[in-house]
Amino acid sequence: MDNSSRFFENRACEYFPCHEGLENFNCLFCYCPMYWFDDCLGSPEFIKSKSGKIIKACTNCNFPHHPEHYDAVMKFVSNKIKG
Repeated sequence: MDNSSRFFENRACEYFPCHEGLENFNCLFCYCPMYWFDDCLGSPEFIKSKSGKIIKACTNCNFPHHPEHYDAVMKFVSNKIKG
């Protein structure tokens, strides 16, 4: 795939790939815009930190990195912002 406003792959990144298993890895949402929402479209885990706080762990989620999920991510975030 070619880099565009909907897809960006940064193979020069020291963390690439930060998730395994994708052929076309979309780095556009490197910091997931759905992170702040518990009902995100991905498959996060909620784990207890050493201090006992429950935190969202997205290590095993690659939903926003699938190029074909761009529209779904944008729609989800847009709907959350609109309220």
